[in-house]
Amino acid sequence: MERLLVLYGHPNDPQAFDKYYEEIHIPLGKKMKGLKKWTVSKVLNDPSNPSPFYYIADLYAENKEAMDKVLASPEGKKTADDVPNFATGGVTFLRTEVKEII
Repeated sequence: MERLLVLYGHPNDPQAFDKYYEEIHIPLGKKMKGLKKWTVSKVLNDPSNPSPFYYIADLYAENKEAMDKVLASPEGKKTADDVPNFATGGVTFLRTEVKEII
């Protein structure tokens, strides 16, 4: 399985980020075909060890070829092109090969 890990930095306006992500970005992303799973997580910040990240999205596809197809689709491109509209704290994209242990 292949995962696209999306790490969002702390936005200028967290409430605006949350609203945009829920109301605009998720509906765009749901139009992508071929994903096996998509999860989102808000980082629980520890003041003694602050995280550089505010929000995390994990998108899963069966394999590299399937993820390539998802990302190259018109829906995948439209979703990726939307990221700068709300990710004011920056964003990091990482593709990883996933091996489930448990």
